[in-house]
Amino acid sequence: MALSRLGCRGLVWRLRPALSGPRGLPRPPLCCLSSRGGPGALVAAVTAAAKRVTGAYERFLRRRFPRAYVLHQTFASGVRALVLEVKEIRQIRQRMSRQRLSAEQLPYRDMERLRQFRRDLLKVLPVLVLAIPPFANFLVLILMYLFPRQLLIRHFWTAPQRRQFRELEDAARRGAYGAVLANLALAAPALPDTRLREPLRLLCTQRALSRALLLTPLLPLPLLRRRLRSHVLELRALDQALLRLGLEQLHPHELRAACYLRGLNPARLEPPECRAWLQRWLRLSGQLAASEASLLAHSAVLLALNHQRA
Repeated sequence: MALSRLGCRGLVWRLRPALSGPRGLPRPPLCCLSSRGGPGALVAAVTAAAKRVTGAYERFLRRRFPRAYVLHQTFASGVRALVLEVKEIRQIRQRMSRQRLSAEQLPYRDMERLRQFRRDLLKVLPVLVLAIPPFANFLVLILMYLFPRQLLIRHFWTAPQRRQFRELEDAARRGAYGAVLANLALAAPALPDTRLREPLRLLCTQRALSRALLLTPLLPLPLLRRRLRSHVLELRALDQALLRLGLEQLHPHELRAACYLRGLNPARLEPPECRAWLQRWLRLSGQLAASEASLLAHSAVLLALNHQRA
């Protein structure tokens, strides 16, 4: 018995360097990477390793290539924001299906999310089509880098790009105001005889009103007329939802976004000024029927031009 104990002690003493780490510290248990911990432990280990590698890569970019690091951060945050928005849109769609709601019956914020998501989807579809052929994705990446305003959606813009692109859009919109007013002057003499005589059709022919509402004027005239009318009716439905919600419920960034959508650049306006302008807009929009979409479309130009500080 005593000899067996001495033999065991000698065996342990010989194995002690293999069971200890550097400087005599105990080694971690060898079973930590085994499959006995279950798939959860393996996933956690892989996730932790991926986070370490990503952190090292980001530190390298930030130190050696700061501009590439900004692009990387913008892309990563854009992907996260896009994934969250897709989840929100799915929940809205499920609630619409479950409660049998139309888009016009949704609350204001849900209706605005659906509108913006549709615009983003229409913008990104040509990029996806271009990326279908083999090896075309490299060309798409180059084009997206060279033309971010035309090919990227808002999730992948930096903060300076957002401000710059908004100013460019507003400059293009204001550039079309003169043509809109000129066409209104031409249509005015005919209005008492035939009750508007389709001034919307006339302005579609000149494509000026579409530019003033930030819509592409490059479509064929029938499609352009239909797109313009659907945009104005969607704007009217948003106005009705906003009346139900109340302007006092909007945050400052929501007030500015609402003004910009309706034709007013809020870059130099304070939230009370945005709220006052939206109140005038909603008073007008609430009195118009769907058949008076042309008047609402022109109000986007007239109310913006008549604002003192715009």
